[in-house]
Amino acid sequence: MLLSVVFSKPVSNIEEILEKPYKRVKIKVNPSSIGLSYFAEFFTEKQSFHKTFSKDELDSFIKQHAGITFKNCVQLYTDREITVLANKKGKITTLERSRTPDSSATPDAMTSPDRHIKNYIIREGSPVPFLISLGVMTPDGKVIKPRYDKFKQINRFLEYIDDILPSVVEQKKNENTPLYILDFGCGKSYLTFAVHYFLTQIKKIDCKITGLDLKEDVIEHCNKLAKEFKCEGLSFKTGDIAEYSEEKINPDIIITLHACDTATDFALKYAVSKNAKAILSVPCCQHEVKSQLDKNKAELLKKDDSILSPVLKHGLIRERIAALITDSLRAEYLESCGYKVDVMEFIDMSHTPKNILLRAIKKRSSGTTGTDSGAACESTDTDSREISKPKLIDYLKIDPQIWK
Repeated sequence: MLLSVVFSKPVSNIEEILEKPYKRVKIKVNPSSIGLSYFAEFFTEKQSFHKTFSKDELDSFIKQHAGITFKNCVQLYTDREITVLANKKGKITTLERSRTPDSSATPDAMTSPDRHIKNYIIREGSPVPFLISLGVMTPDGKVIKPRYDKFKQINRFLEYIDDILPSVVEQKKNENTPLYILDFGCGKSYLTFAVHYFLTQIKKIDCKITGLDLKEDVIEHCNKLAKEFKCEGLSFKTGDIAEYSEEKINPDIIITLHACDTATDFALKYAVSKNAKAILSVPCCQHEVKSQLDKNKAELLKKDDSILSPVLKHGLIRERIAALITDSLRAEYLESCGYKVDVMEFIDMSHTPKNILLRAIKKRSSGTTGTDSGAACESTDTDSREISKPKLIDYLKIDPQIWK
């Protein structure tokens, strides 16, 4: 199966052929589509344009432009790599080599002169102003050793952003507005600045990003940095997630990283109410369900069918199972509200114990799930709809905020 294609070194009359002066084209499998399709990014010097290809359309595009419109074309398949090259006289050479099916190499990585260096989205050796100011990089672009975990975390998160972009861009194809991202609980905003840099400097996508946090001094500092780095479209506000309702324009992507306890629930419910196209959430400090389980422990252990007795009677295990139950119910809520949800590992457990990421992508069409009365999902493009609560809530006698 064809995984990705990269076109580079365009001919001088590229604008006559494709209507714009493209410098590079990157095409990859669209992971969020139903059926096999491909997401393409066409890059000019300062902009990027997007298109979705079917398999047949991509095959036709490769046949028409590989070695002809673009002198270099690298096609990566599950079992082989094909490189099409054209010299100055127009002679086309096709090179093919086999690759192991489990190889994680990409066209960019394979052509890298130093293959042992991981192909991060933000690469070491290229100075990035906000990373230098935040103490992650030296002025010459070298990652400071004690901050390498933060550098890897930033790049890992950008990979998640890159994964959801095809779906979000496709959903926005009829909207003539910048990509709008709302970051709840942004804190010092390492990732907020990284997302802005990734979208504007690497992807060449026009975007607006707003960061929200309770700490006034932190927000003041972030706004100062955004102005210093000339981050157009990036701003920060002081506010409480639970009470936030300022946005007049619905955000396309909502990010919530390590928002404490029920703040994550308020952020997720806000995202649903605003019909966000995608949500990335890394929950933190799930105290609510733990306290309810502590209160109900004696009653639950007396049940004749108390199958959870082994995990409820030990405090430490009860704490951990409460966190997992909380995130499971959050995922269930988002699915019931019309999202495709994946529960993923954010970064390795050695870096932080709070490493579960909920990735939710809005489905093209969604309807009511369940028939019993329960919590209501509200969105801007559909009527309020009643969804049934999971039976686990009643069994454990808990009342999680996400389902209220």
